[in-house]
Amino acid sequence: MTDQYPPPYPPPGGPGYGYGYPPPNYGPPPDNNMVWAILSTVLCCLPLGVVAIVKSSQVQSLWFQGFHAEAQKAADDARKWAMWSAISLGILLLLYVIFFVLLTVIGISSVGWRP
Repeated sequence: MTDQYPPPYPPPGGPGYGYGYPPPNYGPPPDNNMVWAILSTVLCCLPLGVVAIVKSSQVQSLWFQGFHAEAQKAADDARKWAMWSAISLGILLLLYVIFFVLLTVIGISSVGWRP
């Protein structure tokens, strides 16, 4: 006689690894850099910071789905986008200072020079 009923649910011993739990030898998920992504969005460059937030929000879900390499890449990408956001702010501030220095030089030279 065959067993007509399926095995009990959930499996004995708790949920398996197919239920969104990583195998125990992978350790904790990588740092998602969410703090840096939010700070770079608020304080630096909005478009680059938004990309960093999207990438950092993908890390946890990818990790617990079992896509460990993709989760690490998303964490690295979030850090990269946040860093480029901060660098873009530095470049814009430098251009701002250069613009006003040039304006000052042009203003001083035009006042001192009379034909």
